[in-house]
Amino acid sequence: MNERPNIVLITCHDLGQHLCCYGIPSVRTETIDGLAQSGVRFATSFCTSPGCSPSRAALATGRYPHNNGVMGLAHAHFGWQLGPDEWHLAALLAEGGYQTALFGLQHVTYNIEHLGFNEILPERPADAVAQNLEEFLQSGNANSPFYFEVNFFEPHRPYDFGGVSPDYTNGVYVPGFLPENQECRDELAAMQGAIHKVDASIERLVAALKSAGQYDNTLILFTADHGIAFPRAKCTLYDPGIETALIMNWPASEFGGQTRNELISNIDIAPTLLEAAELEIPDRIMGRSFWPLLTDGDYEGNEEIFAEKTFHGIYDPVRCVRTQTHKLIVNFDGSHTPDVPGDIIVGGTYQTMAKDIARTRTRFELYDLDADPWEKNNVAGNQEFSEIETDLKHRLFVWMQDTEDPLLEGPVPSPHYEMTLAILADT
Repeated sequence: MNERPNIVLITCHDLGQHLCCYGIPSVRTETIDGLAQSGVRFATSFCTSPGCSPSRAALATGRYPHNNGVMGLAHAHFGWQLGPDEWHLAALLAEGGYQTALFGLQHVTYNIEHLGFNEILPERPADAVAQNLEEFLQSGNANSPFYFEVNFFEPHRPYDFGGVSPDYTNGVYVPGFLPENQECRDELAAMQGAIHKVDASIERLVAALKSAGQYDNTLILFTADHGIAFPRAKCTLYDPGIETALIMNWPASEFGGQTRNELISNIDIAPTLLEAAELEIPDRIMGRSFWPLLTDGDYEGNEEIFAEKTFHGIYDPVRCVRTQTHKLIVNFDGSHTPDVPGDIIVGGTYQTMAKDIARTRTRFELYDLDADPWEKNNVAGNQEFSEIETDLKHRLFVWMQDTEDPLLEGPVPSPHYEMTLAILADT
């Protein structure tokens, strides 16, 4: 294949791996499942942060949140945004000859011109995103090779965004970290409706690519920013908070029909797409391209992945290292209970779990993922796991040193703090 592929990167808010092809049988995701069946599904794929902006910025730059400048939310008064020297994937592809367009939301910076898109169509409801993409392709404005970033707001809460209704069609599957009660089932059904709306919009996207004669040579990568918006998931470093769907489909290739079990981090996505586009991967990118996995090349996989949280609603510095079998979470501030997003707190599921969640955390959490996949039994300090605990503590600390994590120097100030101090100094 001499022709460089078009690239369509599709992301969802707050989806995690809550799809039928990842073992959630009650979710109707026929289109996404079809892309997985004829493409490649990565079973152990994770984000670098369980918060929206930090995760998306890591995906876009191939760099950890504490390196690219986005350690918290990039909207309202929070103030986080990409550092001035950071390169967004869209800018790198545009420099390499790709036409670039953004459909839907962006949530990584206040400086939209910094992103590198030739065109931005920001309407958020899934139907509007699909319609804009259809019209763009029908207009003949798409010039190969192109890079389209398609960012769906759904299934972010509120689940009725865009007029979506709950979906009980196939019943409701409750993951093992959540309670089997009616409040939880009702919220999951509402989320299922939003996920099905996304799936229907992706079906329209695929049909539009086929109608425009672009489908066969379009590499579609589908993923999510982080885990689902439920207790013990979003905004936590437990697997339900950092797990992400990752599916790649390129009809013109020969790598379809696979499930891969290698550990993948979302900082690996940018270098992978750059290599697929036959472009140089900048040295500053910290992720590792997994393109060789799909093309029978030499690939040195990740022995572990790292994830972090510094800010979401409040300052909440947490770091983790995860291997195929174990995970160590380090809570650097024990002065408060876990930071739970406000839209989760008002939900019925949280109300039934609040007593157990609102407990002060221990400094270290260690989980045997084979024996305890829902991370309910903290074995930190257990003599049986002492060697594993020591090893993971060492790996995490070395990673913090190698990546110059600002937590090594003390508490991290927020942009709001720095701006407030500057205003006071000017009075």
